[in-house]
Amino acid sequence: MLVTKIKEYRENAGMKQAELAELVNARRETIVHLENGKYNPSLKLAMDIAKVFGVTVEDIFEFTDS
Repeated sequence: MLVTKIKEYRENAGMKQAELAELVNARRETIVHLENGKYNPSLKLAMDIAKVFGVTVEDIFEFTDS
């Protein structure tokens, strides 16, 4: 299972879903699905999101056995 901290990072940055989506060239719905754990990002998208927040992919995404 993929656990994501996108919402936490986005809210701490005072950013809306649509703003993040535009920065990473994705649809807002994609960000919604990522935040809700209903979508696993491509490696490029994961790296683009991490770059926006100046962190590593591992800081934002974590795989668990649960």
